[in-house]
Amino acid sequence: MAEIVLCRIDSRLIHGQVMTKWVNQCQANRIVVVSDSLAADEFMLEIYLMSAPAGVKVECLSRADAVKNWNDNEFLNGRVLLLLPDLESMKEVYDGGIQLSKIQVGGLGGAPNRKVVFQNITLDDADVERLVYLQEKGVEIIFQTIPEDVPQDVSTILKKYNN
Repeated sequence: MAEIVLCRIDSRLIHGQVMTKWVNQCQANRIVVVSDSLAADEFMLEIYLMSAPAGVKVECLSRADAVKNWNDNEFLNGRVLLLLPDLESMKEVYDGGIQLSKIQVGGLGGAPNRKVVFQNITLDDADVERLVYLQEKGVEIIFQTIPEDVPQDVSTILKKYNN
């Protein structure tokens, strides 16, 4: 069975930091992107698949397919970096059976009604509800944009959000 060595929430999905830093940091040999919109966009999907460094397989699944594949033990073998674009997706796959003990939030872009809580990471009320839900389930949640950053725990981030 595959080992999820890093679960990262990052609205940019695959980008330079993921490819040059996080893949090496966690020694992943596979990246599984969970995104309904990307899985449905053949053109953008092809671009993402071509962006993988040598020796790293990239695949993209919808939320439902990711849950099904995980529950049916079809994630196969390897060291997987699991990438999701948002906390809504994370909660859905968690509730579907991909119950991880640790999640890293690395990038959630700005929009109306969102508040900056750490570097380029913004949250809204719905995100906060999802974070609290996952935290209450026993998931360790850290905020870290690059490996060189000191990770921030979710309690610290929630205090910043509420101030």
